[in-house]
Amino acid sequence: MADLEALRAKILKCRLCRLCEGATQAVPGEGNPDADIFFIGEAPGKNEDLQGEPFVGAAGKFLNELLESINLKREDIFITNIVKHRPPNNRDPKDDEIEACFPYLDQQIQAIKPLLIVTLGRHAMNRFMPGLQISKVHGQAKRVKSIFSKKQVIYPLYHPASALYNGAMRPVLFEDMKKIPVLLQQLRKEAL
Repeated sequence: MADLEALRAKILKCRLCRLCEGATQAVPGEGNPDADIFFIGEAPGKNEDLQGEPFVGAAGKFLNELLESINLKREDIFITNIVKHRPPNNRDPKDDEIEACFPYLDQQIQAIKPLLIVTLGRHAMNRFMPGLQISKVHGQAKRVKSIFSKKQVIYPLYHPASALYNGAMRPVLFEDMKKIPVLLQQLRKEAL
């Protein structure tokens, strides 16, 4: 917990890339420091930038709905983004911005030691599984080389915002989300 608080303070003062220049504030992430599930989005949006919390806009409301569908609440998980400041006009984060922020994400993962990392969107997924297409691997858990001694399980999902622009994505996200409790149960057994 102390590690996460110190890291949060560091992120709030971060000036490592140009994103801090146009942002209101950094959005370090929040949630349960003992979470088994660690959600990673792409970047803060307008509402997140204003409130300093991840996933508080329309995509966040839909994410809450997805979590409720598997009997989870925000308090049960940890959630953050690949980059910690809002990109101008909500553009995609650039590679050098992702690189600048990645040590923070890496340290957050090390502090929490989640059983499962759920990536939301292609930018988050590509950080752990480069070169794959989200349309081909969403809803499929993969073990990847990790910061820990064992391989980390990554579970890629489409970003919840995708369902706001394309209603046909809603059932896909709910279907992929349904697999999380089963996956988590398997990972807990392995951890014993």
